Amino acid sequence: MHLTLKQETTRPAAANILQQQAKFDAFLEEFNNERPHEALAMKSPADVYIASRRLYQGIPEPHYPFHDKTIVVTSCGRLCLHRKKINLSTSLAGHAVGIKEVDNGIWLVSFMDYDLGYIDLEEKTLQPLDNPFGAKVLPMSQEQSVTHVSAPDMSLDGRRGRTRTCDPLLRSCSNALISVAQG
Repeated sequence: MHLTLKQETTRPAAANILQQQAKFDAFLEEFNNERPHEALAMKSPADVYIASRRLYQGIPEPHYPFHDKTIVVTSCGRLCLHRKKINLSTSLAGHAVGIKEVDNGIWLVSFMDYDLGYIDLEEKTLQPLDNPFGAKVLPMSQEQSVTHVSAPDMSLDGRRGRTRTCDPLLRSCSNALISVAQG
């Protein structure tokens, strides 16, 4: 679809933005209403589309009952706190964030259920936390369990010997490396 869109609307490009938008609109009309799609049993998307019976109500306005204050981020992405302006992010412009003082002059900034970082009022900076949207390993996850432990086997006189591990592949690789190192 993207290659077709590119070929049909940008080769050659229109002379100005309005003409380019007209090309996109024409492509969209044909793609959704006229052109058959193999994945839809050779029907067009308009033929199979069914509107949802539920009305979209948007995301509820966040509230922060466990924070000290709720502040709306300015259109330029700043927080204004105690007559100081701290750059946060323009992607949060117009949205409410919760702030909570965790130490003297240090404030935790949260958006919805995510802690974004700490504001230092003295430095007027935001120290971000790790990516709140990244992968998380839960405490009871099997991914944290240890599958094997390897360590050099010490003989009674303290010399290094073979490697002890319950993983046979790791044991053979480790022993080969030890043999090469002792060489």
